[in-house]
Amino acid sequence: MLRFTPTALVAFGLTIHWYGVIIAAGMALAVALACARERRMGLPRETAVDLALLGIPAAIVCARLYYVLFSWEAYAKEPIRALYIWEGGMAIYGGIIGGVLAGFFYARRKRLPFLKLADLAAPSIALGQAVGRWGNFVNQEAYGRAVGHDWQRHFPIGVLIQADGQWHYATFFYESAWCLTIVVLLLLAERRRRDRRDGELFFAYAFLYALERALVEGLRTDSLYLGSLRVSQLLSLAALLTCAALALVRNPRSLLPSITVACAAAMAALLLTGHALPALLPAAGALACALWQLFGPAERGGAE
Repeated sequence: MLRFTPTALVAFGLTIHWYGVIIAAGMALAVALACARERRMGLPRETAVDLALLGIPAAIVCARLYYVLFSWEAYAKEPIRALYIWEGGMAIYGGIIGGVLAGFFYARRKRLPFLKLADLAAPSIALGQAVGRWGNFVNQEAYGRAVGHDWQRHFPIGVLIQADGQWHYATFFYESAWCLTIVVLLLLAERRRRDRRDGELFFAYAFLYALERALVEGLRTDSLYLGSLRVSQLLSLAALLTCAALALVRNPRSLLPSITVACAAAMAALLLTGHALPALLPAAGALACALWQLFGPAERGGAE
């Protein structure tokens, strides 16, 4: 079993943690990928670097704010601890929201098309997530509930958590692998058809990630809640519906409305049962439709 200690290096009284190293590596790879694509997308040189310099800090701040907002009971008695980011507590959805807002303001300032910037960022966001999730492995966090069968007690299905000595679902790995798959799909789709309208790659990323997160979140033990409902599942449903609505406005012949019907069935199963298994069949239908939307022939007509 592969194991790491959280500490990567101690030098001159300074402790460097593997979590920070992995997150930094994910960011660096994400920026490098965007830099390699910006010219091909017809964007000015160094757009990716400028966008990262604004978007990454905004993502970090919003990821922390999102976590604190939905965990306020832990900070209410000592609000100053909300600033202690080194204690942990970041939410990816908050980071995505912060990055999107930063990208919007950057596009306005530079007079660049926002949706084209979003397409530039989409594979990079997914790549950063794929790498960054391994920081959760090192920190022994973001895992699922305990597995129930002997055949599940091995990686990548399960992960041994040292704190309780039990095997748990390796949900950090599920998301890492899925996000890496999203990167591959988006890059392949980009090369397959160059007549895409701005925003299609970003909407595909948002849809595919929301679908995965809705399912995997049901396995986790550290979810943020709004009442009795998992916040990430609610936000995933909102993202799915938003993608479908935008696709319908942009192109009335889009498949995304029909995809959303399947996703709504999946989400209903998730929210009513609290388990991912009943949602797998409608989610598989949604995924099939999404892949056809991404790789199928260009759809004509609709609003321009």
